[in-house]
Amino acid sequence: MSDDCATARRRRGPARLLLASLTAVVLLGASGCGTADPGRPSVVVTTNILGDITRNIIGDEAEVTVLMQAGADPHSFGVSAPQAASIEQADLVVYNGLGLEENVLRHVEAAEEAGVSTLAVGDAVDPLTYTAGESADEPDPHFWTDPERVGAAVGLIADQVIEHVEGVDRAVVEKNASAYGAQVTGLSSWMRKQFDTIPSERRQLVTNHHVFGYLAQRFGFRIVGAVIPSGTTLASPSASDLTSLATAIETAGVKAIFADSSQPDRLAQVLKHESDIEVDVVPLFSESLTEKGKGAATYLEMMRANTRSITKGLTTE
Repeated sequence: MSDDCATARRRRGPARLLLASLTAVVLLGASGCGTADPGRPSVVVTTNILGDITRNIIGDEAEVTVLMQAGADPHSFGVSAPQAASIEQADLVVYNGLGLEENVLRHVEAAEEAGVSTLAVGDAVDPLTYTAGESADEPDPHFWTDPERVGAAVGLIADQVIEHVEGVDRAVVEKNASAYGAQVTGLSSWMRKQFDTIPSERRQLVTNHHVFGYLAQRFGFRIVGAVIPSGTTLASPSASDLTSLATAIETAGVKAIFADSSQPDRLAQVLKHESDIEVDVVPLFSESLTEKGKGAATYLEMMRANTRSITKGLTTE
């Protein structure tokens, strides 16, 4: 930690303790969010996918507050005033970046200006750009669909925690990161074996919006198109977009459309009816974890569920 950052942190001390205490009271019992403990180091994470990854790395070494609730849309979720305050009072803020958290980024930028250490994970894991649609040539924030990039992210987060969060045990964090990184490596190998059962001519994806570019690059899929031709769920397709995609589906012989389980699949169903071929609509957990017991409560569970669904959707006759 630099001398300037250390000085800034000391200046925030009394106010920070008071505000953290007030924030803890307001957030007590809030679904999906950790509660702040003024006596412990604090790490705030924007999305629940990164929150799960970060918690596996930190363990009990610091208080981890995750802003995005289970099942929320990272493109549109917002934060309360106490949550915004917790961002500025954190020792470290971990966020996705690359334009994903569209309603939260200004709070992260305010925290940076106040001297809080931040980590934009997506920017640091060799990000891709969209290759088609309204978002073509813009950065693609959905890096977590590639487990190898997540493996790199584990090391980055661990390094930042050790460097910027006072009071954590370096050895414990490194041990946690190593163990979790090994699980992510195992996930990647397992996914490849599952996807290898899909004939090459069937490795074609149609999704509700452009979200699986990283998975496609890593495991050899072709993106036929998306119902919403954008990298964000906040966009909407036109009638001509749906017609063009229906034509592409018919030409490619695609057998399934994959729609995010947290979003209504109405558009995918409309597209299905626009096409002359039989197409299944298969739900995936693409941008948010679920509550426990709902199929994707952790990153590892989410990716295994998606792998099974994609494999089944593209191999079923």
